[in-house]
Amino acid sequence: MRESRAIERVRRIAASPAALGLRDDVALLDGLVLTHDSIAEDVHFLASDPPASVGWKLVAVNLSDLAGKGATPAAALLSLALSGDDDWDLHFIDGVEAACESYGLPLVGGDTIALPRGATKVFGLTAIGRAGEKTPLRSGGKVGDSLWLVGTVGDAAAGLQLLRDDANATGALVDVYRRPVPQLAAGQALAPHAHAMMDVSDGLLLDASRLAEASVLKAVIELDSLPLSSAFIAERGAGRDARLFAAAGGDDYALLAAISPEIDPLTLPLPSKTTIARIGSLKTDGSILSLVSGGRPVPLPKRLGFEH
Repeated sequence: MRESRAIERVRRIAASPAALGLRDDVALLDGLVLTHDSIAEDVHFLASDPPASVGWKLVAVNLSDLAGKGATPAAALLSLALSGDDDWDLHFIDGVEAACESYGLPLVGGDTIALPRGATKVFGLTAIGRAGEKTPLRSGGKVGDSLWLVGTVGDAAAGLQLLRDDANATGALVDVYRRPVPQLAAGQALAPHAHAMMDVSDGLLLDASRLAEASVLKAVIELDSLPLSSAFIAERGAGRDARLFAAAGGDDYALLAAISPEIDPLTLPLPSKTTIARIGSLKTDGSILSLVSGGRPVPLPKRLGFEH
């Protein structure tokens, strides 16, 4: 069953207004922002990845959802599936602890189970945040809004490819893949001014289409404007093929915000050295998602991002 079909079925159960119709990354309940993400071996991390980085990643991907709503971390619940390898499990917990301490996320409970030895590892975490003065949903985009991206795209996908080619690969791209950094402070600075906002986790093109669809608008992405890191350019270049790879790669944990063209995010109190770029706009005509380069249309790739 595809992810989209499963969500459609579950939507009939999630009737509470807090669920937002399951059309966003989070739930909103009494001033709290709630999210739950799971990560699975050979889907979100490799069996050869260091266990501490897997624990870090579990926390970071959940915090990225909070960042996409401008929320402040408040608490977390951990679903801990013990693998039978005590050393692996303890290092995994070390990674969870390091991420929680780094971002001020108190772990307040959860559940523990034991997996059969050799079973595929799957972990889950529920992150709870306090909402700010405004919580920008996917659905709030307005005609003419500029689309701004916080962070770079493509690094994690490139790092994953390096590891698939060589399990002993190292370097900046591998580090980004294994230890993503949630854009919490940037999200809090942008949220009061954003009509819509979400984190980019499944691929920029796929997530931009989701924001546009939720806002009942069309997204135009300017391929030449995508921010690429120096490490990515050194590995894959900055040509059209590289940019398409980056736009659909996934695991970026950047932020995508729809903001009125009257507001310049560069004037907001963003953290120093924040990478932020205007990468497109929301319109009323055309396809849900379109790409342009040098003012000319670019065919969409067959794969817009990652779907289960």
